[in-house]
Amino acid sequence: MNDHQLLRYSRHILLPQIDIAGQEKLNHSRALIVGAGGLGSPVALYLAASGVGNLTICDGDQVDLTNLQRQIMHDSQSIGLAKVLSAKQSLARINPEINVITIHEQVGPEKLLQLTTEVDVVIDASDNFNTRYDINQACIANKKPLISGAAVHFNGQISVFDLRHDDSPCYHCLYPNIGSGEDMPCAIMGVFSPIVGIIGSMQAAEALKILLNIGASLSGRLLLLDGLTMNWHYIHLLKDPACPVCRVPVLTENPIRQ
Repeated sequence: MNDHQLLRYSRHILLPQIDIAGQEKLNHSRALIVGAGGLGSPVALYLAASGVGNLTICDGDQVDLTNLQRQIMHDSQSIGLAKVLSAKQSLARINPEINVITIHEQVGPEKLLQLTTEVDVVIDASDNFNTRYDINQACIANKKPLISGAAVHFNGQISVFDLRHDDSPCYHCLYPNIGSGEDMPCAIMGVFSPIVGIIGSMQAAEALKILLNIGASLSGRLLLLDGLTMNWHYIHLLKDPACPVCRVPVLTENPIRQ
């Protein structure tokens, strides 16, 4: 790193768990963020400010006036722009030294399978179950760590599915896809704006810890927040041995003929 970068990231470098070596690792890391809305905003802002050198952001929507109550990466001047374009402009103002790749589409299974091969960590900041299931399957196929978050009303949740390890539960273990779920948009359900900030910031923290290989992640734990009381609850997660998505096939050895 040059002198300018040493100064920019000095508060990270002062942390012995990060130091110069850790910051350089972040500078060369690659993260995929699916969703540039309420959760994706704090995720992208903190990863960019922290110096994660390569961010890929996917979102198929445009900025709308109703987004501005909680999607802090966008502002009034962004209304009508693609969210990924607005995101790129905001991140460039925060840290022009990082590389931001934008994909203006609601990415499907094939695209996600390709994108996850190219990154070190995946952050699910999407707002619908179909995309969450597709992200989960892509991360399983490519053995990538997945940080999943959600927020609605006054409630939030976050977990890490470290799919680099065969014994890790996956998103489908937690929420089996039985085909009967229906997504309800924020326009109908409503969301308390700071909740997405809290959960999104925690997603960014989990992503940085994984990239740096420090601390203990939320792998195997689901953290639930009740924003009205600020009570937190943990649920321990176990891999579902019958999960049709992530179960490890049992290999039967051929008998050895004498």
